[in-house]
Amino acid sequence: MSFALRTATEEDLPALRELMALAIDTLQHGFLSPEQIVASRAVMGLDTQLIADRTYFMVEEEGALAGCGGWSRRATLYGGDHSVSLREPRLLDPATEAARVRAMYTHPSFARRGVGRMILDQCERAAAAEGFDAVELMGTMSGQPLYAAAGYRPIEEVTDMVDGVPVPLVRMRKELIL
Repeated sequence: MSFALRTATEEDLPALRELMALAIDTLQHGFLSPEQIVASRAVMGLDTQLIADRTYFMVEEEGALAGCGGWSRRATLYGGDHSVSLREPRLLDPATEAARVRAMYTHPSFARRGVGRMILDQCERAAAAEGFDAVELMGTMSGQPLYAAAGYRPIEEVTDMVDGVPVPLVRMRKELIL
């Protein structure tokens, strides 16, 4: 079996949302408390602007959705459609700012099989093709090991408070070598 990567469309939204909910609820065990997992839903999820911009990807294996993630030329660093306070739709300047890697999720059945790395590679290539020489992301505790293995370095630890529950995150950056 082999993985196929494609650009996500609006028709994929129900499947993407289902995968994200499963990944949030499953893959954060061992990294966050049950209360933090619930709270993290407020700061995680899909920003459908990524779909509209055609910068969001899906990985499938024989029709099964294995993972998803994307990149952005917009200033928003993280958060879904419901995270309106985190939105900054301004276009980034590739000469002075880093592109964003956004909304990375892997189906638990496909974890640690190269799906996340495949999406990261695609995001980095696409950002570089548009003139960006660096990418940044806001990593969850469960995502940080993948990002570190892919060459991202932590630049800032962040705690997002959701109804009094701390959700730890780490801002990470990678210089793109072309």
